[in-house]
Amino acid sequence: MSQANELKDKGNAALQAGKFDEAITFYTQAIEVDGTNHVFYSNRSAAYAKKADYENALNDAKKTVEIKPDWGKGYSRLGAALCYLGKEEEALDAYKEGLKKDPSNTQLKSALDELETKMNTMNNPFADPNLMVKLAMDPRTSGLLNDPSFMFMLNQLKQDPSKLNAFAKDQRIMTVLSVILGLPMDMGQDEKPAQPKPKETPKTETKNTQESSSSKLNEAQQAALKEKDLGNESYKKRDFATAHQHYDKAIELDSTNITFYTNKSAVLFEEDKLEECIELCHKAVDIGRDNRAGYALIAKPLARIGNVYFKQKEYQKAVVFLKDSLSEHRSDDVLKKLKQTEKIIKEEERKANLDPEKAEEHREEGNKYFKNGKYPDAVKCYTQSIKHNPEDPRVFSNRAACYTKLAEFGLALKDIEVCLRLDPKFVKAYLRKGAISLTLKETAKAKEAYQRALEVDPNNTEAREGLMKCTRENMSLSPEERRKQAMEDPDVQKILMDPAMRMILEQMQENPQAASDHLKNPAVREKITKLVEAGILQMR
Repeated sequence: MSQANELKDKGNAALQAGKFDEAITFYTQAIEVDGTNHVFYSNRSAAYAKKADYENALNDAKKTVEIKPDWGKGYSRLGAALCYLGKEEEALDAYKEGLKKDPSNTQLKSALDELETKMNTMNNPFADPNLMVKLAMDPRTSGLLNDPSFMFMLNQLKQDPSKLNAFAKDQRIMTVLSVILGLPMDMGQDEKPAQPKPKETPKTETKNTQESSSSKLNEAQQAALKEKDLGNESYKKRDFATAHQHYDKAIELDSTNITFYTNKSAVLFEEDKLEECIELCHKAVDIGRDNRAGYALIAKPLARIGNVYFKQKEYQKAVVFLKDSLSEHRSDDVLKKLKQTEKIIKEEERKANLDPEKAEEHREEGNKYFKNGKYPDAVKCYTQSIKHNPEDPRVFSNRAACYTKLAEFGLALKDIEVCLRLDPKFVKAYLRKGAISLTLKETAKAKEAYQRALEVDPNNTEAREGLMKCTRENMSLSPEERRKQAMEDPDVQKILMDPAMRMILEQMQENPQAASDHLKNPAVREKITKLVEAGILQMR
């Protein structure tokens, strides 16, 4: 037991130092010595969460609760992990269950309140119980709280956020929205020096702002903001050493303001001190959450961690933190970065899987399963083949054959389209498409597929037989059934919705001579022929 506790203590020290992998190793060793101690799993869950490995954090939290179901902290770990994974409803249940077991647990109460506030605020940001405090603390809005007309609008929005459109033209409400979103007074302070500076505030407004600010902030906080402004100026000049000095001083004066940590992390990012940047961003998030900072402010350091991992080409980790950032606050820039990262990951996976030899092995194995009538197994083999070589049209055609046998006609047609995109002269794919279309009673599509097959191979017997089947199918239908079926054909719909074709059809109806003129145009003739064959148009 003493050995296990010593390992736990080493893990705690590593965790406090930001050495998450080392902490996980020590906690794992402690668990190997004593797998019945709930604290070891709880601590490892915390380490995994710090590392952004939220699935493992969740697994350890579940194990903690399993071993010690009456321990409040275990439910706190469980709720936190679920929140990180975006499972807010499940996290809510975890916190409530924890409070049933440990009603006096302040950490659980605080986490539950914060989550409920977040979920309520997502539905109505004006209903945030901390909104009045935020407005009073922000120099842009503190003076508005004495304005009866402003308070009337605010109360209306608390009760019904849909009334925002009615008040949208009022600049005061727009200012409130910027506070709700957590946008700082000097928007753009974290941007690179190349970005244009924000417009200067008129002198009269600056004076009023400073006066209202001084009544709400203590001397240390005001001094901290001045240091931050000096740090921003140094940052813009790329004088990073001086910027660090000012941000450090701001933190010394007011250690509860997340912005100071976030701004300092921006300097570390520019200096390529990426590990330090990550560590400071984690601290910024903790500071922000402890002091109930706005969601947009918490989102910033999370996004920066994602950008660091992107810069380090650790794209999977980047995705985790970019998603975490978006879960706090939606930003178009972060969303764009996330899509870019996911695209890179997808392309890397595609390149990593390329192996024509393995692809051929899986294809041949799939062929064997197909011949033996084991179509699901064949699908699996063909899918593996496609993963290793997505440019082979044969495999898409083969998988389409399997899907057809399994009556998955939609999936079969999708594979056929890919096959024909890769090889427009793949006759067998046209034949498969024709057969499926006939099965679905879509004779127009079947006829087109067989005709395309004959264009590639004029002597193809199966294609000729397919066309004869289409003719017999059409003859068996009543005129009304033919028209109804034709109207479901996307190509026919497209022709009938074309304004130019509608005008041509009207002219043909009014003047029979116009028909012969229009039929001289090959493109128009093809469309009219399709309508005639479909039974929609009659020609005399």
